[in-house]
Amino acid sequence: MHILVTNDDGVTAPGLAALAAALRDLGRVSVIAPDRNWSASGHVKTMHKPLRLEPARMVDGVEALATNGAPSDCVALAVLGVLGDEVDLVVAGINPLANLGHDVTYSGTVTAAMEAVIAGRPGVAVSTANAERHGYAPAAAVARLVVAAVLEHGLPPHTLLNVNVPDRPADGIAGVRITRLGLRPYLDHLVRREDPSGRAYYWIGGELPSDAPEPGTDFGALADGCVSVTPLGLDLTNHAAAEGLGGWELAWP
Repeated sequence: MHILVTNDDGVTAPGLAALAAALRDLGRVSVIAPDRNWSASGHVKTMHKPLRLEPARMVDGVEALATNGAPSDCVALAVLGVLGDEVDLVVAGINPLANLGHDVTYSGTVTAAMEAVIAGRPGVAVSTANAERHGYAPAAAVARLVVAAVLEHGLPPHTLLNVNVPDRPADGIAGVRITRLGLRPYLDHLVRREDPSGRAYYWIGGELPSDAPEPGTDFGALADGCVSVTPLGLDLTNHAAAEGLGGWELAWP
C-alpha cells in the first residue's frame, strides 16, 4: 500500500513526523506537506499561481517534499501523479488541537482528507486535543490503529474518517467510539483597529468556542476520555429539507 501523509501545519511540524513514523510498517509512506502553516485554511485549490515542490526534511530528519500550495493541493499533486506511483490512502495530521463539530469546514487537516475522497481515495484526518500536554505519541498510536483497520476493511465510497484523540496520555484513553459531529458554538466578535495612516483594519477575535458534549457526538467522546472516529461524507444535501421544499410552488416562469 502507498500511503500519502500530509498536514496543514507545515512540513516541519512535529505531528507530521510522528504520523509518518507510526504508519511506515503498514506500507510505503510518502510525505508532501505545505512549506508553511495553513491552519484554518479550509478547502483550498490553487489555480491562480504555479505549484512548486522542493525537497525538505521533517523534524526527525526524514526526507519529504514541500509545496507552496495548500493541504488539499498536496493531495491533488500526489493523486495526479507527481510521485509516480498510485496513492492508495491519504492520512492528514497530526493536528495539535482537536477538529470537532463545525471545525471540519475550516480545518486544513480535514479538508486534505476530503480532497482524497474527491479523488476516489480513502482519507483519514487525525487530531489530538492537547499536543502541548501529551505530545503526539498517543495520537500516533491511535492513527496506526485506525489506518490498519481502514486498510483491512476499507471505507464506503465518498467517506473519510475524522479522528480526534482526547486530552489524556495513551494509558488513560478510555476507548474508541464511532461518533457523529457535535455542535460547537463560536464566540467570535469583530475587532476594529487603525493603522498608522488612519485606515481601518479588522481582526475576527473572540473567546474559545464552547463545546456541547452530547452523548454520541465527537465532543461527548472526548469529554469521556475516548477517541472519536467520525465518518464524514461529502454529500451536504439536507435531504429532509429537500422533501419539505418539494411543496413550494416554484413554477417558472
